[in-house]
Amino acid sequence: MKVVILAGGYGTRISEESHLRPKPMIEIGERPILWHIMKLYSHYVFNDFIICLGYKGHIIKEYFSDYFLHGSDVTFDLSKNKLKIHSSEEVEAWKVTLANTGMDTMTGGRLKKVKKYIGNETFMLTYGDGVADINIDELVAFHKAHGKLATVTAVQPSGRYGALGLNDDASVLEFVEKPKTLDAWINGGFFVLEPEVLEYIEGDNTSFEGSPLARLADEGQIVAYKHSGFWKCMDTQRDKINLETLWENGEAPWKVWDINRSSGLQIAK
Repeated sequence: MKVVILAGGYGTRISEESHLRPKPMIEIGERPILWHIMKLYSHYVFNDFIICLGYKGHIIKEYFSDYFLHGSDVTFDLSKNKLKIHSSEEVEAWKVTLANTGMDTMTGGRLKKVKKYIGNETFMLTYGDGVADINIDELVAFHKAHGKLATVTAVQPSGRYGALGLNDDASVLEFVEKPKTLDAWINGGFFVLEPEVLEYIEGDNTSFEGSPLARLADEGQIVAYKHSGFWKCMDTQRDKINLETLWENGEAPWKVWDINRSSGLQIAK
């Protein structure tokens, strides 16, 4: 199953960092937050990524172009124009498609532009600035069990994001952007989607969080997977500092890739 990551926005709320690089490339523990997100999916053996680029997308391309080189000991023989790689870190089992989806394209438009890479199959979608300790296997199983077109992960931070109106059976009744109630279930990303969802997107100027999700809710085709664990969106510099502190203190809940999936025990290094 492919994983689409939205990584093309300007990141204006964290302009202290994003004026130099796209928000998904802002580092937590000397690694881009994009890397952290991909490591989460990879832990559950989802390794086929489609990254939607926009603002400063060339920086993300350069990062993956040099990914192997940066983790290796190398010798450059300039006189012979040769490169020798001596050793490298563990190689990620990732396949990464980097798609130029436009500077000002909205989230829905970006998703529509990568339809040719997604194909006619179930896929996952998330934002390039949010981390969580969500169990991706359980999320996918939940989606397959309810049989609707879309699953959105619902979380409950105190905040300023799009809210979900939920029925008792977790069916999404409505999708409302930026609610005033602090205890609302909100859109945490980590979607699982059927390819038919792409037909709900009109074009480049369509926000996925607007009419597509609203229509899916009206038609009873979107269900919420309630995640009560850790979730954090790196929206501001303060958010970045909080995530960095958790990482440095060895208390990052989203770092699930050092956990044995079958036993829940830490893997010996």
